[in-house]
Amino acid sequence: MNRILVWDIPTRIFHWTLALSFSVAFLTAESERWRDIHVYGGYLALGMIGFRLLWGVIGSHHARFANFVRGPAAVIRYLRSLISDQPEHHVGHNPAGALAIVALLVLGLGTGISGWMILNEIGGDVFEELHEGLANTMLAVVIIHILGVIVSSRLHRENLVGAMITGYKNGHDDV
Repeated sequence: MNRILVWDIPTRIFHWTLALSFSVAFLTAESERWRDIHVYGGYLALGMIGFRLLWGVIGSHHARFANFVRGPAAVIRYLRSLISDQPEHHVGHNPAGALAIVALLVLGLGTGISGWMILNEIGGDVFEELHEGLANTMLAVVIIHILGVIVSSRLHRENLVGAMITGYKNGHDDV
């Protein structure tokens, strides 16, 4: 096992900026007093998602969607392995984590676009309900993601939060 740079600086900046901007937007959603902060948080999240979609195509090896997004069979196999004696270990994102990333990107994009439509008075109550539903679903996926990080960190005896700060994990160089 070697120390490998898995998450590059752009990916880490994206991750923590999206976490912060979503948190700010979510926590200021119900207050007219904090409306501008809510909107700026939403715009920042939307901009970060746009960046990540681009970086997922042209970024470094572990950042590219083609290198970690897998189909449902891989996700099921990975989740089943978690209750076995030998859980699958992935240097980059595991299949369940990849599913969470895709879900967060799609939900964030939908939340941001519907928020923009509300701000521009397009569609009325329909987009307000959609916006709130997407944001609440995104929060649920964030919670599942955090629980997955805790479980994976314990099962594999690695600090995934630390790795998302430093960019480094232990693994094999065969990528």
